[in-house]
Amino acid sequence: MNRLWARLALAFVAISLLTAGLAAALIASNVNQQFRGYLVQPSVVLRGPVRATLEEHYAMYGSWENLDRTINQLRRVWMLRPGRILRGRPLLEDNIALVIADESGRVVFDEQGQQQNKRVPPEVIGRALPLVVEDRVVGYALTVAVTESVLGQPEQSFLDGVRNSILVAALISALAGVLSGAVISQMVARPLNRLAEAAHAFAQREWGFRVQPERLSGISELRDVALALDTMARSLQRSDQQRRNLMADIAHELRTPLAVIQGSLRALLDGIRPLSPNEIAAIYDETRLLARLVDDVRELSLAESHQLPLRVAVLDISDALREATERLQPVAEMQQVRLLLQLPDQRLGVHADPDRLRQVVHNLVTNALRHTPAGGAVTLCAQSEGAMVRVVVHDTGSGIAPEDLPHVFDRFYRADRARTRGSGGSGLGLAIVKSLVQLMGGEVGVESALGRGSRFWFTLPRAEAAPPPTSLFTQPA
Repeated sequence: MNRLWARLALAFVAISLLTAGLAAALIASNVNQQFRGYLVQPSVVLRGPVRATLEEHYAMYGSWENLDRTINQLRRVWMLRPGRILRGRPLLEDNIALVIADESGRVVFDEQGQQQNKRVPPEVIGRALPLVVEDRVVGYALTVAVTESVLGQPEQSFLDGVRNSILVAALISALAGVLSGAVISQMVARPLNRLAEAAHAFAQREWGFRVQPERLSGISELRDVALALDTMARSLQRSDQQRRNLMADIAHELRTPLAVIQGSLRALLDGIRPLSPNEIAAIYDETRLLARLVDDVRELSLAESHQLPLRVAVLDISDALREATERLQPVAEMQQVRLLLQLPDQRLGVHADPDRLRQVVHNLVTNALRHTPAGGAVTLCAQSEGAMVRVVVHDTGSGIAPEDLPHVFDRFYRADRARTRGSGGSGLGLAIVKSLVQLMGGEVGVESALGRGSRFWFTLPRAEAAPPPTSLFTQPA
């Protein structure tokens, strides 16, 4: 009985049986008690001829004297018929004792002789049957149970019928509880089994397995868990695919410089090429390319896993853009590209890491310079947008094809397949930009069209509008 559905079903069975049994016992006990109390009420026992006989006795004698003979007549087995008396059921049962009090509440007759000449409490008088003669209350009649049982055969049959009805209702309720418990336990256990299968499949890296929330029961919490599992599976599948692609891309990127180094060294060893400073310099350049690629991969992995330490400070974005322009101006002049700067009049403070912000701007500007032909221009500008500051790097290059736009921030992605890593970079610059900007609490994007240049932008939180991004790896400046 270790299965969840079995335990739930047994729990529902036990609860249903216990609840139905307790309810039946309480109802039967209460009905029996209330019915017994009802049977000894004066308004029930003394209704009809009994009350009329008592009132006629008072009207005849003018008092409650000689009441014994009238009571004995009521207890005889008799039944009235026109002109004669026949034997029948007594009008006053033997197991009920009669107590009569006058209009002041003093007991004038007590069949048991215990309350004679005593005064009846007002709360008891309120439950008594008033006896009225000529529109005047002349006394009160009360009844007392003489024996423990006041039930006759008809009354007992009535209670037995009520008890049987309660028992049948309790059994039906218990059966309904058992059936509903079995259904509910299956409704809960089946989706949980499906979720367990999904968890085992994900543990085996079967990312194609889906829980399919629409096929589960109508329990919203289980559907939410199934939806979360499916979302997690898609995320893990993307991460796993990205990891595989990253390993393949790294192997591909390392293969080219290593092949160049190996080929150059083999040529030197075989004497095909002379050992000259130019050859050594070429090999050295390839090693620098390898070192830069390794550093970029490490930095990107730290940024994407939020393990890259930040030293957040309040910076003036104008100073950061002005510094980047001055540093890259010689490169732009060598490529015959104009590097322009458009700064706002007011100070725009942002929360950012100075070194990481410098790296973001450097990567975006060098990327723009790399794709802008001679005679073109690259423009840097900044503007305030509510709680954020937007920085834009706009170039007049050839632009990016629509099919390449969604992938420009992917690792090792290059829209221009003809470029080599030596002239086109490692392919990680824009991916690093995206990770660093997101790590500092901003967003990044690109707008471009073929023949109209590209417009890269990123945002950072304003120092006056938002606190700096908090992280376990964020350090104050």
